[in-house]
Amino acid sequence: FSFPSSEEGTYVETVANIDHQDREAARCLALRLFQLDGFQRSQVAPHLQKNNDFSAMVAEEYLSHFEFTGKTLDVALRSLLKELILTGETQERERVLFQFSKRFHSCNPKDFRSADAVHTLTCALMLLNTDLHGQNIGKSMSLQDFIINLDGMNDGDCFSRDLLKGMYNSIRNEKLEWAVGEKLTNALIAKTENPMNRKKSNPFIDIPCPDPQAPIYRQGMLCRKVHADTDGKRTMFSLSTFSINIPTFYLLVHHALAERASEYTKRPHVFRMQTADWRVFLFQAQTLEEMNSWIVRINLVAALFSSPPFPAAIGSQKRFVRPILPSAACKLGLEEQLQSHEIWMDTFTDDLTEHQRNLPDSKSRARDWEDYHLKEEYLRFEKSRYEMYVKLMALRMQNGCDDLGTFETLVIDPAMDQQDGCGLKRSHSSPSLIPENPSMGLRVKRNISERRTYRRIIPKRNKNVI
Repeated sequence: FSFPSSEEGTYVETVANIDHQDREAARCLALRLFQLDGFQRSQVAPHLQKNNDFSAMVAEEYLSHFEFTGKTLDVALRSLLKELILTGETQERERVLFQFSKRFHSCNPKDFRSADAVHTLTCALMLLNTDLHGQNIGKSMSLQDFIINLDGMNDGDCFSRDLLKGMYNSIRNEKLEWAVGEKLTNALIAKTENPMNRKKSNPFIDIPCPDPQAPIYRQGMLCRKVHADTDGKRTMFSLSTFSINIPTFYLLVHHALAERASEYTKRPHVFRMQTADWRVFLFQAQTLEEMNSWIVRINLVAALFSSPPFPAAIGSQKRFVRPILPSAACKLGLEEQLQSHEIWMDTFTDDLTEHQRNLPDSKSRARDWEDYHLKEEYLRFEKSRYEMYVKLMALRMQNGCDDLGTFETLVIDPAMDQQDGCGLKRSHSSPSLIPENPSMGLRVKRNISERRTYRRIIPKRNKNVI
């Protein structure tokens, strides 16, 4: 037997003492972070997700203050995200989620085989939440896809189908709510108390409160129907009916396009408005003149105040993603705004032509064709939208009339007003030709090959037999 020397014994005691001190320091820091003692909520995550041993100990001690016994994984994850603002890069967030998985497995050791299996399913739930409730233009992940992606990820085995089905339905029915920092909470409260305070608002996300001193272009009573939600997704039945007894709501008309709902024939005087986030609303006016007035003024306001879009992002992703349009009001003059709209109209026209020339290969996957049609639909809408903007702004600059009622008479054709809704003056459309009424008594004999019928062609020689 050999005994350590006095120097070796002192070294071992020193290392143990340092570990004990680090553990105590991590425990004290974790308690202060959990109780927000001297820290804000947004400052908690940076202390838990660093790539060192002390940060891992702090995260472990911090998660020990959560009690997950008897809870399902999705419920435990929701309780964590309500207390912790999980920010940072993917690796940094995964370090916190791994400590969460260890804590959940220690509270529920019989539910999963290991903490790694819990960590795998936790990351899958985070990705599922982004896929179902994020800005996803394409098809969302289905239950079958979710189950297939987790095949063999439970330590070489498969998760229970009932378990995955319950997790999927939970995330689909209610998205994961994230905690909000103190600064954002105070900003939202201040904005609610003072609607004029819009200096720190996000022009991409926030819906600005209406300015009481802003000019009113049109006001009246309309019946509203939510035809499609964000990104053109179908709405539930309760929202897809016309309603007038609803609270006041704010709807941004930047980059919007209003037109008569010619395909909707259930009600008269209905026009369609598609917003920048591709929500579709149907509005019913009381008269045809009122419907045309709303269409003209909505498109005019959108043309005057829609800011130019930013250049498209450059990346390696092959899937088509519709860009987010800015909601801040445009600061350009009338002539500069018209030139900007003309440039974008020509750009989308050329892009649509080039897109239609480059068809996917006949052996391409269905996903490629879906992306192709999504991009084609987007380019068609943008082209028609800018054509309407250019038409209205050019007419406004040409006549220079500030009276909106007079401007409507220049845009709306009274003859077409009785038939097709909002039409242009005949001088702005095709030449006016009065078609002659065809003679009803004249009959033209066609050959048998020109007849379109589903009946069997019977030769004349067999006519008497039949």
